Amino acid sequence: MARRTVFFEPADLSKRERGELRREIARTEHNERPPKSRRRDRALPEAVVPGPFGPGLIEGGYWNLARPSIPAHQATSRQIAGIYPFVADAGLGHLGPILGVDLNADALFHFSPWQAYANKTDRQTLSTNVLVLGAYRAGKSATIKSLVTRSLAFGHQAVVPSDPKGEWVKVAEAIPDGVVIRIGGGSSARLNPLDRGPRRADADDDQDEKMVHQRRITTLGSLVEMALGSTKLTAVEHAALHEGLRRSIHSTGDHPTLRSVYEHLGEIVEEGGTDFRLADGAVQPRFVLRRFVEGDLSGLFEDESTVSFDADAPIVVVDTSELFSRSELVAQLTQVCTTSWIQAVISDRSAKRTRYLIREEGWRDMNSLAALQMFQQWLKLSRHYGISNIVILHKMGDLDAVGDADSKERNLAYSIVGDIENKFIFRSNHQEAAALRDRLNIPATHVEDARRLRMGVFLAYVGQYAYVVDCFATSTEWEYDLFATDDALSPDGEDDGMLPPIDLDELDRIWPDDSPIDTSLEGWLSATRKETSE
Repeated sequence: MARRTVFFEPADLSKRERGELRREIARTEHNERPPKSRRRDRALPEAVVPGPFGPGLIEGGYWNLARPSIPAHQATSRQIAGIYPFVADAGLGHLGPILGVDLNADALFHFSPWQAYANKTDRQTLSTNVLVLGAYRAGKSATIKSLVTRSLAFGHQAVVPSDPKGEWVKVAEAIPDGVVIRIGGGSSARLNPLDRGPRRADADDDQDEKMVHQRRITTLGSLVEMALGSTKLTAVEHAALHEGLRRSIHSTGDHPTLRSVYEHLGEIVEEGGTDFRLADGAVQPRFVLRRFVEGDLSGLFEDESTVSFDADAPIVVVDTSELFSRSELVAQLTQVCTTSWIQAVISDRSAKRTRYLIREEGWRDMNSLAALQMFQQWLKLSRHYGISNIVILHKMGDLDAVGDADSKERNLAYSIVGDIENKFIFRSNHQEAAALRDRLNIPATHVEDARRLRMGVFLAYVGQYAYVVDCFATSTEWEYDLFATDDALSPDGEDDGMLPPIDLDELDRIWPDDSPIDTSLEGWLSATRKETSE
């Protein structure tokens, strides 16, 4: 504490006497000041920075540039939330239908791929396509059905080109004006995958002809290559297909069919003397198309369409569940044909419509190089046509069925799926951890979280941001009953947790035992049958 000196001087002193008094007071203050002590005497540590920043800069004090050692504050997330109660993620906003609850922000999660694409903030996404990935019974189908049905009120439509399990049929039947087209199983419906489709208002004659011809020849090549398996079409076989399609267009007045192409390929074979190389190239494709005309796929796709696509229907479902029970190859060929027929109708930009294109078992659309290229082109043009492709996979391993290991086809399939920017990742098995990290570039911590997700909860990657969404938190009883996909495995009655009583008559019928029962004491003490036999 600093000392202060107070002195009083008489008023009648002269100027000389007043000066002598003040000098005496100054000498007294100087003599009473304590002597300076050294740093060692005061037990102070050495200065970190020697020189003017050391001791003595301030009289009686100490200056040191060392940072003070103060322990960091530790608290739980609950305590931090109390300190900052209003910190939460802003989310995607409130445009689009409600898909669930954002568990990180404890707020409703709205999602529309078109609204997310039109967003001009850092939440913007550069694609309208969505990849849905997750194990069985993780809630994938119910979530997508919730998104689609709730989007109908916002003016969006939905198309399911191939419903292999028939689970979208009851959804379409429950929606007013929904359309279901059944293929196979005794149905008389026919779809021509070579249909021209509606004319695009924004394309001139040359552009329209090129687009229609490209789609037709790509569909033919995909069907033939898929039926051949690992065998690829040669240049001569491609030329034969082009010639057969050209002749079919000319002879049918621009209404080509698989039957007509098959017949014209036969004519090319018979004209072997004119161009024997082209005749040899027509043999293999003709045998493949024979399956559609006379084989196990006859009566489905070989003639002109007997049904039309209702462009005004809120949802259109092509039920192919009867065909998928035949064989895997039939399922793949069917999906290519139905998808091509649908794409010929909905790829009209001038219609100003926005549609979901749900691709159940999406890997079936990528079983050949031609199909992969068509699939990739369709994903790239989705924004141009106002379409959101929803590709549903159970696991990344589904793509291992595409081509051989390290083949061009398989690498292209992984590249196509990895380029889909919007991803819904549901509960996954531990075998998928490496694929999620390497193929989809998902952080390791998110992969661990994906293994512990409960049914209906998924990780939503929209643009550069990730969200944890619980879809079932906003579902109603009507949606639960409508979207259930495992009714066949559900018990008829309610389970009260008690063991059912044993029917003794039924037990005797299944496990008869005619040996007499001895209830006496000797019977309990007598040797068993096993002991007596030994």
